Amino acid sequence: MTADSVEIGIRNEKKVQNHIGGVHASAMNLLAETATGMVVGMNVRDDCIPLVKELKMAFRKRATGSLRAVATLSAEQRAAMQVSDKGEVNVSVTVTDEAGVNPVKCEFVWAWIPSGSRKLTS
Repeated sequence: MTADSVEIGIRNEKKVQNHIGGVHASAMNLLAETATGMVVGMNVRDDCIPLVKELKMAFRKRATGSLRAVATLSAEQRAAMQVSDKGEVNVSVTVTDEAGVNPVKCEFVWAWIPSGSRKLTS
């Protein structure tokens, strides 16, 4: 983990497998969401809270073995999170399996709002 990048993994174990023995789609989504949420959470101001606003996941190939997700923010994205009390950011995340294949393509949009807010606005 660094301020601009988070890398996490999940093992292909029985408890996270789907009916064909791969990591379940929901577990892949959670892996990508966790990586993106962690990098946003480390960069959003302490008086703000991060909220996932939108996510898309396209399944491209069958995953082989364990998976790794790497989420990154640019210096410009990180700076914007520090100067504004609300906004949104498209967080880049790549999911790779043991064979070096990207079985899914993910898009995550995270927003941040002041911690006293109750309503998410664009």
